Amino acid sequence: MLQPSPGMEKGVCWQQVREAAQRTRWACLTSFLRHEVVNTSRPERANKMTTVVEPGVPVDIGKSTFSLGIPANKKPPPRRVPNLCSTRYGIAFMAHFCNFTLIAQNSIINITMVAMVNSTDRPSQLNSSTEGLPANLNSGQHEGSKHLSTKAPVYDWSPQTQGIIFSSIQYGMMLMQAPGGYLASRIGTKKVVGFALLGSSLLTLCIPQAANLGLAFLLTTRAVQGLTQGTAFGGQFVLWQKWAPPHERSRLCSMALSGMILGIFTVLLMGGIISEAIGWPFVFYVFGGVGAVCCFLWIVLVYDDPASHPWISIPEKEYILSSLEQQDSSAEQPLPIKAMVRSLPLWSMCICTFSHQWMVNTFIIYTPTYISSVFKINIRENGFLSSLPFFVAWIVGILGGQLADFLLTKNLKLITVRKIITFLGNLPPAALMVALPYLQSSYITTIACLTLSCGICPLSQSGSYINALDIAPRYAGLLMGTCRGLAHSSAVLVPIFGGLLLNKDPEFGWTSFFYLLFAINLFGLIIYLIFGKADVQDWAKERTLTRL
Repeated sequence: MLQPSPGMEKGVCWQQVREAAQRTRWACLTSFLRHEVVNTSRPERANKMTTVVEPGVPVDIGKSTFSLGIPANKKPPPRRVPNLCSTRYGIAFMAHFCNFTLIAQNSIINITMVAMVNSTDRPSQLNSSTEGLPANLNSGQHEGSKHLSTKAPVYDWSPQTQGIIFSSIQYGMMLMQAPGGYLASRIGTKKVVGFALLGSSLLTLCIPQAANLGLAFLLTTRAVQGLTQGTAFGGQFVLWQKWAPPHERSRLCSMALSGMILGIFTVLLMGGIISEAIGWPFVFYVFGGVGAVCCFLWIVLVYDDPASHPWISIPEKEYILSSLEQQDSSAEQPLPIKAMVRSLPLWSMCICTFSHQWMVNTFIIYTPTYISSVFKINIRENGFLSSLPFFVAWIVGILGGQLADFLLTKNLKLITVRKIITFLGNLPPAALMVALPYLQSSYITTIACLTLSCGICPLSQSGSYINALDIAPRYAGLLMGTCRGLAHSSAVLVPIFGGLLLNKDPEFGWTSFFYLLFAINLFGLIIYLIFGKADVQDWAKERTLTRL
C-alpha cells in the first residue's frame, strides 16, 4: 500500500481549509441577505430604506452599498478645521454685509419720509399730548423743519400716498426671490447677487432725482429696485448648499441673515443724523456708495464653491467637500402637492409666519412715522429713538436660538419648545402695540413699550419660522421659500392698510391700525397652537423599496 507523501498531505490540508472557509463565507452571506438591511447612517432621516432579496433572484454583490450593515461607500467623518478666520465664515460675513446693505437701501425712505413731507399725519388728538417729552427734543422742532426744508425739497404726500411709496419696493421682492434662487443655481450665486446688488445700489443713488421728477418716477424706480433686491435675497441661499457643512448651516445662515436687523438699526440711526446735517438726499447717496463698495468686495472675495476659491486652505476645502459628500442623495421624486395642500400643520406654519411678518413690517415701516407724529421731535432724535428697538431686536434674535436649545435640554418636546418660542414672539409684542396709544402721556413709557415690543419680536425665528425642518425635512427648502414668499406679501399690505386707516381717520387711525395688527397676529398664533406639529408628516417621508 502506497503511503501518502508529505507534499500530498500538505495539499489535502490546504484544500480542506479553503473549502471550509468558502462554506463559512457563503453561510454568513446567505444569513445576512435573508434579513432586511436598514440604513441608519443618517439619524435625521425619518424613513428607512429596505433591501429585500427574493429566492431565485441573482444578486450582484459588487453593487451592494452595504457590508454587514455598514455603508461601504461612506468615508469616515472628516477632521474638523477651526472656525476662526476660516474662509467659510468669511463668506458668511460677506453675506452679512450684503444683507446689511440691501435692507438698509430698502429701509432708507422709512426714516427720510419724515423729512421729505410737510407732515407725516394730520393734526389730531393723538398727536397733541407730549407730556413727559424732554424739552430739548421738542423745542427745536419747527426750527429743525425749516432747516431741513432749505437743504432738500419737501413734498405734499398724504399718508395714503406714503403707504403706496413704502409698498412699491415690496412687489418685486415678493416676486423675484424664487426666480433669483433658480438663476443662482444655474449661473452661480456670485454673478446673480453681485449684479443684483450693483443694480440696487445704482437705483438707490437715483431715488432723490426720481422724487424730483414726480411720484410716478419715484414709484417706478423703487419697483425696479425691488426686483433687484428680491433677486439678491433669493439667490444667496444657494450659496450655502456648497459652502456650509450640514452641522454648521444654522450658524452660518443666522450669521448671514442677522445683517438685515443690523442694517435697519444703522439706517434709522444714521439716516436721521445725515438728514439733519446735510439733507435727506445724502442718506441715499451714502448708502448707495456703501452698496457699490459691498458689490466690489463681493465680486472679489466670494466664490460659488470651495473648489473654485483660490485662497481657501487645503484642509478646509477637504473638510467642506467631504462633509457635503456624506449627505444622502436620493432620487428626485414627484412633489406631493395634494398632500401638502391638505396638510394642516403646514398651513398653520404659513399663516403664523404671515401674521408675525405683519407685525415685523409694521415696526420697520411705521416706527419713525409714529414717533414723529406723536412726539413732534426733530429727525435726528427720531432716528436715534427709532433705531433703539432694532438694536435690542438684533441681540434678542441672536439669543433666541440659545433659549430654544436651553428649553430642549429640559426634556421638553420639540413641538412644545416651538410653540413656547412662537407664543413669546407673538402675543406679548402685539399686546404692547395695542397699549401704545394709551401710553402717550408718558414719553419714557411709550419708548420703553415700543422698544420691548420690537425687541422680543424676533424670538419667533426659532419657532414657526423653522418648523418646516421638523415636519418635512426633505422639502424644507421649498416650503421655507414658499412660506417666506407668502409672508413677505404683508410688506405690501401693511403700508396700504396703514395709509388707508391713517388717511381716513387721523384722530384714531393709529389705534385702529394697532388693533388690526393684534387681531391678525392673534389669529395666526391660535391656528399654530392648535394645528402646529413637529413630527415628520407622512407625505414627507421617503418610501423607497430596492430589490437587489
